[in-house]
Amino acid sequence: MHKVATSILAIAATVALASPLAARDSLGMFGGWGAFRDPAAPRCYAIAKARDSTSQRDYQPYATVATWPKRGIRGQVHFRLSRKLAAEPQLALRVGSKRFALTGGGAAAWATDKAGDAAIVAAMRSATTMTIAARDARGRRFANTYDLDGAATAMDSATVGCAKLGR
Repeated sequence: MHKVATSILAIAATVALASPLAARDSLGMFGGWGAFRDPAAPRCYAIAKARDSTSQRDYQPYATVATWPKRGIRGQVHFRLSRKLAAEPQLALRVGSKRFALTGGGAAAWATDKAGDAAIVAAMRSATTMTIAARDARGRRFANTYDLDGAATAMDSATVGCAKLGR
């Protein structure tokens, strides 16, 4: 568990460094998921790294579900993939027994619209795993799998953590 928490904190730090430097507040660790608040943005997010894999990885894959209160965005799903996508990617996300189409580019993927975000988040609440599959820029298939233990609580913590930031 300590290794998972350390890995999630490292990923959260990487995400934080991708935007202007500001304080990030940890809202807690829940299973394999962490919740964080960035009052400077303002935004809050739940984040987890993908399961370890023996497959080649160009990047450390992670999934986030973010709330941006001043933008009116809640439950926005984003994936950092382990490889750069093909030019015209076909992305498939399976959450439990439900399947979703995604869009993306580079090494990132996200839901096609707000309704897709909401459906994915709802499915995450009752499933135990989710897997995103695609072809990389070299035409090879790859997949990133996530354990969802703690995801619902982390998403709820991120939402509550941002409740007053949008005012």
